[in-house]
Amino acid sequence: MPILEPGTARIRVKDLRLRTFIGINEDEIINKQDVLINLTILYPAQEAVRDNDIDHALNYRTITKAIIQHVEGNRFALLERLTQEVLDLVMSHAEVSYAEVEVDKPHALRFAESVSITLAGRR
Repeated sequence: MPILEPGTARIRVKDLRLRTFIGINEDEIINKQDVLINLTILYPAQEAVRDNDIDHALNYRTITKAIIQHVEGNRFALLERLTQEVLDLVMSHAEVSYAEVEVDKPHALRFAESVSITLAGRR
């Protein structure tokens, strides 16, 4: 993860729990499962800090609502694809300079709490 430059804000969304169709096995194709999504987003926040105005801030609520709608409304065979599509949604906001997305699939493996994939993008 990049070092924060002066004036750069780091937004973290932790453990966004959603339900979606994820996997390739028959049971996974017909039953929704939990996924946990963690986001790290960097953006230049000088104007938001200076003006104390939402119009100059990156609206993480808007981003999160789009992620919820996309994840819960689609089907995914692979965690890699789901993670990339969430990253693409975050990076579609021009203000974002860096984003990292981690998607956990709880209990995907016997004896493991979860399996996760992490992808990052930079502009």
